[in-house]
Amino acid sequence: MKNIAGKIIGFAIGMAGFLFLFKILILDKTSPADELAPGMVMIMAVISGVLFGFTGNLVQNYLRKSKA
Repeated sequence: MKNIAGKIIGFAIGMAGFLFLFKILILDKTSPADELAPGMVMIMAVISGVLFGFTGNLVQNYLRKSKA
């Protein structure tokens, strides 16, 4: 489990961060009558989560090599 902790944490932070920023930057400025594609928002959140998961994996590998 220790070997995938960086990926899981990075994915969760990336996905939650994207959704939070999307709400703050975009949803507050749109009118309720506008329809946004919720599927596209979720796809972008997952892509952001995957990129942060990859970054978390790189950081975890770097820290593991620096300790050894």
